[in-house]
Amino acid sequence: MTSEFQQYPDFPGRQHLLDGIDAAVQDNDAAAAVIQVQHVLQRAINDPRISLPPIVHAPVSDHYARRELYRSPRHGYSIIAMTWGPSQGTPLHDHDGLWCVEGVWRGQLEITPYRLLEADGGQFRFTPRECLHGCRGSAGNLIPPDEFHTLHNSSASDIAVSVHVYERVMERSHVFEPLAGKPQWYSRQCRPLSTDDA
Repeated sequence: MTSEFQQYPDFPGRQHLLDGIDAAVQDNDAAAAVIQVQHVLQRAINDPRISLPPIVHAPVSDHYARRELYRSPRHGYSIIAMTWGPSQGTPLHDHDGLWCVEGVWRGQLEITPYRLLEADGGQFRFTPRECLHGCRGSAGNLIPPDEFHTLHNSSASDIAVSVHVYERVMERSHVFEPLAGKPQWYSRQCRPLSTDDA
């Protein structure tokens, strides 16, 4: 066991989860690796040997929580658990060019992918695609250039927890804010990403 493991919260079955992701990301075809990671995450959610650390079930009142569970010193991927208080969600955002696999561990999330139609200087026109309803055990992926979406806890009373595997540590994201008087058009702002205590 290396010293890197001491930075991150331990939880039952963690090594089993990491072994599965480690094997998946070694596929030289990025799209195939992402699908394999998605299958690993789906199986992990329903694996009784794996239980996330208790802290990830504690919401933060004024924002959805991002807690880092692990980053791989060998393969570079990172695992983030997100805790969604009732009705918490994200604005339209990208993943800074990184692929991502997202699985719902608890509760339900509404995921709305967006398609970029055009860019004009610092303005961007999007159209939403069909809203996806993610319940416990479901997982999906984003592979650039299809990396734009929103996430929202559909419950007004219960929390939701999701686990996200990123190609690398995602240190920033571009957020898109609607432009007044210009339907489907957004301005873009780069925001650094931080994590909450794990």
